[in-house]
Amino acid sequence: MNRPTFYATPGYGDTQLANMHYSQAVRIGGRVETSGQGGWDDDFNFPEALEEEIVRAFDNVERTLAEAGATWRDVISVNSYHIPDSPDSIGDSHNRVMVEQFRKRMGDRAPIWTEVGVSALGAPRMRVEIRVTAIVGDDD
Repeated sequence: MNRPTFYATPGYGDTQLANMHYSQAVRIGGRVETSGQGGWDDDFNFPEALEEEIVRAFDNVERTLAEAGATWRDVISVNSYHIPDSPDSIGDSHNRVMVEQFRKRMGDRAPIWTEVGVSALGAPRMRVEIRVTAIVGDDD
């Protein structure tokens, strides 16, 4: 039986492990799960522009996956959480950038995706959070 190995992304992940007592990723065999990654820098600052925040969240997922030996090309499932543009819809400003990043980082792989609008996320000024599941060594 494979034992879980936990990972803290250097920088912000070390801070969260020390202060909040959680890891950024866990790997069991070839399966990698990440905690939600926001568009913060290592000092938990968020950019003003939503597009930059979403791209930075994708970058942080990439950093976290790398710690556990995975890449965006291994991702099979994405859950994203968004502060919506309006009460009726998450909005094209979120969706456009999310889809652009999927295409850029995963090529032909189209993971399953659940997108949820929420009223608040884990940090002030945070507008998006992304968590993924990856399978390393998938043969497709």
